[in-house]
Amino acid sequence: MKILSRSNLTLALIFLLAAFFRFYNINWDSGHQMHPDERAIVMTVDRLEFPDSLSEFLSPQSSWNPQFFAYGSFPMYLLKVTGDAVNNFNSSYDNYTPITLIGRFISALFDLITVFLLYKITRKLFNAATGLFAAIFYSISVLPIQLSHFFAVDTILTCFILATLYFLIRFYEKPSARSALVVGLFFGLSLATKISASVLIASIGLALTADFILIFLKNPHRPKHWLPHLPRSIKHLLKYAFAIAVSTLFTFIFFEPYAVIDFATFWQQTTQQSELTINPFYFPYTLQFVSKIPYIYEFKNIFLWGLGPVISIFAFAGTAYFAFRLFGKDRNTQFAKELILFTFFFVYILIVGKFAVGFMRYMLPVYPLFALFAAVLVYKLILMLNSQIKNKLILNTLYLILATSLLVWPLSFMEIYARPNTRIMASYWIYNNVPLNKTVAVEHWDDQLPIGQPISYNTQILKLYEPDTKEKWEEVNKQLATTDYIIIASNRLYAPLQSLTDCKKLPSYRCYPKTAEYYQRLFSGNLGFEKVAEFTSYPTIPIANLRINDQGADENFTVFDHPKIMIFQKTR
Repeated sequence: MKILSRSNLTLALIFLLAAFFRFYNINWDSGHQMHPDERAIVMTVDRLEFPDSLSEFLSPQSSWNPQFFAYGSFPMYLLKVTGDAVNNFNSSYDNYTPITLIGRFISALFDLITVFLLYKITRKLFNAATGLFAAIFYSISVLPIQLSHFFAVDTILTCFILATLYFLIRFYEKPSARSALVVGLFFGLSLATKISASVLIASIGLALTADFILIFLKNPHRPKHWLPHLPRSIKHLLKYAFAIAVSTLFTFIFFEPYAVIDFATFWQQTTQQSELTINPFYFPYTLQFVSKIPYIYEFKNIFLWGLGPVISIFAFAGTAYFAFRLFGKDRNTQFAKELILFTFFFVYILIVGKFAVGFMRYMLPVYPLFALFAAVLVYKLILMLNSQIKNKLILNTLYLILATSLLVWPLSFMEIYARPNTRIMASYWIYNNVPLNKTVAVEHWDDQLPIGQPISYNTQILKLYEPDTKEKWEEVNKQLATTDYIIIASNRLYAPLQSLTDCKKLPSYRCYPKTAEYYQRLFSGNLGFEKVAEFTSYPTIPIANLRINDQGADENFTVFDHPKIMIFQKTR
């Protein structure tokens, strides 16, 4: 009983730490909505109205139809219902900015639920101590903390995927129609959050056929041992697969009804999103992935930024250790339960890691499993250390070093939320240093600066993503001739465009030698403009005050909450 109480107390402390990281300065952009995906979702939610009649509800033109299927509808409906409920108590929440904050609260809350589910899964498969290690590793991982500060769908999707896996393991332990329906419920919610959750089908199929697979693996060359079980296994498969399928379909349609009612729009936008994953030239903002090396790109960003080097070492080594012990152990029910998790992990990385476009958030659903694998290894190492080192002072010193090294990375990134956002700082500078009658040039496909006040400047928009044609540069040069200041609000354009210069290998409309030359001349001072201000908010190691330059990370990791801003003034 004392051990249980100690575990619960430790878990509560982990929850408090996780909540601190996720809720700290959740209004990091001071209400300016600087995340474009968040803006798109909130603007969609803002115009949703529940219809007055069934006939209106069933119409594709219904006011309840988001007509936006890049993500699932469930998060949008959840935000709408929650916002309306909060507004009943406080009418000030009936506008755009407060709804955004409610969304961020929801995003962080779902990630806290993920911490709890991860503990439950790890404890069920191993023990409470390993579950606590898994919970702490995920709680202090940088990418989940960052994504909890945005209202997109990533933390909600990860939570539902983990819930599906948890109830799938429980279903395997004790199959029943009820547990099958629960699996379908959470699978349907996952799909209604983002269609990429369909990868779960691999683990569901494994759970339905695991008993027969175990019998086959034990006697692969003896049909007389496994053939008698085949009819029962097929009956089991059909019975529970039907229950899961019906529950999934009903849940998905209930929470995303216009995927059926407005199927044409749903299919068109879903197909467009699928095209994006295989063609980095599809949108301008995906050009950063043109030279992406599948899997290497994902693991690099996980190691350097998403988990950080220390947790990543344990996570990657733990994954190898987990796989080695999994396929080296007896083919029993424990093997099957662990294989259900590992199957999702492996298939998800296999599919998503091969995408031509590799936003860091795509990999969030496997972060809890990385934390679990790290926990399994660390628990094993601690048992070894405790048995080999009898000196308590040495042991405690080693554990203190480990704890400190683990916390350095998340605390360094929390520094970003302890400072004003760089776009806000840059806007203050512009209003204080740039006369109102001046002409400023900003880049398209990026947030325009300054923000926070009615813009009183003459603004030129440089369309640098446009193909490098003679007409483009005639127009840009004409704009630069009348421009007093050039404002670069992030690395969104200049980072990829300077690398897309080999026109023998690139499509003509996505080759930018002239644009690369423009940036080189601008940054070197040879364009006739001098850099007069720069604003950065790098992660900073506490106490040592050492900055971590993360400009080499996936663009989306920096561009929303801590972009590098540069301002150039015309000198000639």
